[in-house]
Amino acid sequence: MAPHSFFVYTFLTFSLSFHGIAALEYRVINVAAATPGGIRFNNKIGNPFTKQIMGTINNYIWSAIFQQNDPSDQKQVDSVNTYIVEFDEAAGIAWGNNNINVSSSYINGLVGDLKWQFTSLMLHEMTHVFQWNGEGTTPSGLIEGIADYTVLRANHTQWGFANPGDGDRWDKGYAVTARFLEYCDGITPAFVAKLNKLMRVTYDVKYFEDLTGKPVDQLWQDYKAKYGH
Repeated sequence: MAPHSFFVYTFLTFSLSFHGIAALEYRVINVAAATPGGIRFNNKIGNPFTKQIMGTINNYIWSAIFQQNDPSDQKQVDSVNTYIVEFDEAAGIAWGNNNINVSSSYINGLVGDLKWQFTSLMLHEMTHVFQWNGEGTTPSGLIEGIADYTVLRANHTQWGFANPGDGDRWDKGYAVTARFLEYCDGITPAFVAKLNKLMRVTYDVKYFEDLTGKPVDQLWQDYKAKYGH
């Protein structure tokens, strides 16, 4: 893990210094400060580190993932709020226009490099804040797949992340869809950035064919065949 961590933090920091942080405010509120996970967050991760990676990830998403160097292409938010909250339903949840809940129970259960794993989660959740979703018409599997694609592109995958060719359908979501999107990127450079741009107002599965020349079902068959599945 250590060599990868060094590469990712170095790359993200370079991206940040090269492009400059957008004028957003990043807030961190530990609502669960009295819980074991909330205490662990304060002691091992902390607000300064969280705010730092929020800004860095924000810039990485705009520049490397969605290639939105023109501010008019970006989803406009004034601030992003991360709450450390006691809940067990998920590791993290993005909600509203600019909010992220991170489970204190999740933090308390982490083993190994806490900052690495926390950064991986924030790469996913921050993508939800800034991605276009067809004004609510994009399937959830694709939405989650794009968020995990950010994790994959940042070389921040954790144990159990899907391998190329895994899965039984392209829109299964999360890492399975992320791997499929990686394949589509190999056919059409900046595929995910172009797809995200098309989904600003609405979603149509035909976008896959528009961008690659093949319908999504054919792309999935070719993808599975490439990896012997």
